[in-house]
Formats: sequence, C-alpha cells, structure tokens
Amino acid sequence: MPSALPEGDPAPPDGALPQEALAGAVERPFGVYVHVPFCTVRCGYCDFNTYTVADLGTASGVPGASRTTYAAAAVAEVRLARRVLGTPRALVQTVFFGGGTPTLLSPADLASVLRAVEGELGLAPGAEVTTEANPDSVTKADLIALREAGFNRISFGMQSAVGHVLTVLERTHDPARVPDVVAWARAAGFEQISLDLIYGTPGESLADWETSLDAALACEPDHISAYSLIVEDGTALARRVRRGELPMPDEDDLADKYAAADARLAGAGLQWYEVSNWARDDDARCRHNLLYWTGADWWGVGPGAHSHLGGVRWWNVRHPAAYADRIAAGLSPAHARELLDPETRRVERVLLELRVREGLPLDVLDDAGRAAVPEQVALGLATVEDERLVLTDRGRLLADGVIRDLA
Repeated sequence: MPSALPEGDPAPPDGALPQEALAGAVERPFGVYVHVPFCTVRCGYCDFNTYTVADLGTASGVPGASRTTYAAAAVAEVRLARRVLGTPRALVQTVFFGGGTPTLLSPADLASVLRAVEGELGLAPGAEVTTEANPDSVTKADLIALREAGFNRISFGMQSAVGHVLTVLERTHDPARVPDVVAWARAAGFEQISLDLIYGTPGESLADWETSLDAALACEPDHISAYSLIVEDGTALARRVRRGELPMPDEDDLADKYAAADARLAGAGLQWYEVSNWARDDDARCRHNLLYWTGADWWGVGPGAHSHLGGVRWWNVRHPAAYADRIAAGLSPAHARELLDPETRRVERVLLELRVREGLPLDVLDDAGRAAVPEQVALGLATVEDERLVLTDRGRLLADGVIRDLA
C-alpha cells in the first residue's frame, strides 16, 4: 500500500456504498486484502504504508495501532464489510495478507482475521489464502500453524541472493535462510509457494542477478515475481541517489535483466502470465492479483488499504492510530472515495489487462487506440489473437510505452 493517499470525495461515516455499486456484486469475483502495516525495520527502497515501533511512538499504545492489538481492529472492519455489503453477496475467492510484514503478527492473530473473513463474508470452496512473509519473520512452527489455520499460499520476500545487493536494499535476512523457509513451507503443506525478486539495485551486476535467479529456481517455487527497482520519492534510497551516493537504475541494464529473467524462468518451466510474474502452471498463478488486473471487486482491510466494488474505489486512513480510532468509534475507516466513470474504467482496463498473458479485448480500445494497433503489430510489440491484443516478448520490455500509445 503506497504511503500517500489521493484526495477523492468524502466517504460516508458508515461506509455505505451506492446501490449501483452493489448491483450485480454477487456475480462478480470478490477478494479480501488485509494490510498489516508493521515492519521490524524500514527498507530503504520501500514507500509502502508501513511503520516500525519507533515510527509509531506513543501511538503503539492505542488499541489497534500496535502489533499486539491490531488483529481485533481488522476483525471489526471485516464485520463492517459484512454490514455494508449485505446479502446476497459473492463468497470470497481470495484472501491476501500483505504489508508490511504480516507474519510479524502471531499465527493466532492472522488466523483470527481469516476466521472473521470466513465467518462474516464466507469463503468459496478452494479459496486462495495467501500471506506475505520475510524469510526471517517465520519459524517452522509458525508455518505449520498458518497452514493449519487455512493459509494455502505463501510469498517470501527474497529480493536477492547476493549479500551486497541486500545491503543496499537494507534487507536484513540471511539469503541462506530462503531455501530453509521454502522447505519448511512445503513440509507444512502449503499448496503454492512464491518468491519475490527485485532487479536493478545500484551495484548489482548481471552476474549478481543471474545468481539470484538461479538461487530462487533451486528452491523450486511454484511462482516467481520479478520487479525492477523503482526509486520512489521520499524513500531513503531516493535520498542516497539525490546525494550522489548511488546511481539511478539504468534502463538498458533493467531491460537486460528482465530478458535474463524471462529466459531463465522459462527454461525452468515457469511461464509469464503478467509482465512481472511467472508461474509453474495456471493453478500457480496468483488469483488474488488477477482480481486487481482484471478490475474485479475486493475489500481492503487496514490502514491505507484500497478497495473497489462495482466502479467505486475507496481508501482507508493511513496511520494505524487514526485507523484504530475510527474503528473504535464504530465508524468506517475510509478516508475518501471516487466513483469511476465509464471512460476511466475503460482506460484502466487498457492499463492493466494488456499486461496479462491473455491480453486485452480489442473492443475495449477507443477509435484512436484501435487505429494504433497496426503500428504496434508492425513494430513487433503485440499480436492479435482471437480479437485480443497480446504483448510479444519485446512488447513486454516496452509495455509502458505500448499502453501509453493505446490508452
């Protein structure tokens, strides 16, 4: 969850949604995102809405604003979601605990929030239930407890297997621990295991990146996400770049590393299904993220969490203390919201759906976008398959530019 919130329009104190947003919701895919905003340390590149104990200061004594009391506040928001959504409603197909570091909460606390989602909103048969975790934030016993609680997918923040790269990123885990936690998760019975990687860190050579890819593949995960490093304003990394201590990531270097990732991952049997994501097979795709990329419905629980339902998007207050105060007062924690008009929703479909393997239906494009299709095909950036525009390998490298030309 990004640390800055947009302005938007006022959100009603009770969280009520327009009837037109609720209409047909029972037939649309629905997920729940739970934002756990706590971290042991703040990584230098991260601009997500996260807090250390030092960040929270005295606010850590506010019920719901600390690691030990947060779960109860999250459960209260799940109950609010039930009241707002009413009945009938779609069962929850995916639950994703992100952060921050969700596994800084105890397995019992995470389980209590998951039980609330199941009890208040209902889980669909075979629902995907994911938690993110840092390699140093879980033990073997934690993973067994999480699996027994109903979590069936886990995503470990590996980022790199090279020590000096992790140091620049200000990651604190020992890379040698990654194979251990993957093995523990597999033994605990997790059905899907994912590893997150970052490429383009200042000082990372192509050989370093290939070392990380090989180390990740040696763990035999079901899914790998590989993201290029973005220097976000306001982060410690951005300040170091501004002072000249570190160089900005180089676009050609990023392209070379993306191509290396795609080749190595494909060679190991993982196929891309979104520009930055590869899966062993269709079952290993992250179904929760596919909700985002295809404009489905989801409720975001927690400070700064974003939600979307039927063309209404809203976002919660950012700080854990403000969030806890709203919840304690029986109010919606929503900070603001926006009603998406048809053109905005169309443009967002172009922005997101073109990034996935199945591509974008041509009829989503406006006249100018359709007129630009032949050029994208002639340049070798996209192909037309069954009335859908699909990025080529080269098109994925230039996806932002292709989308800009079509949207």
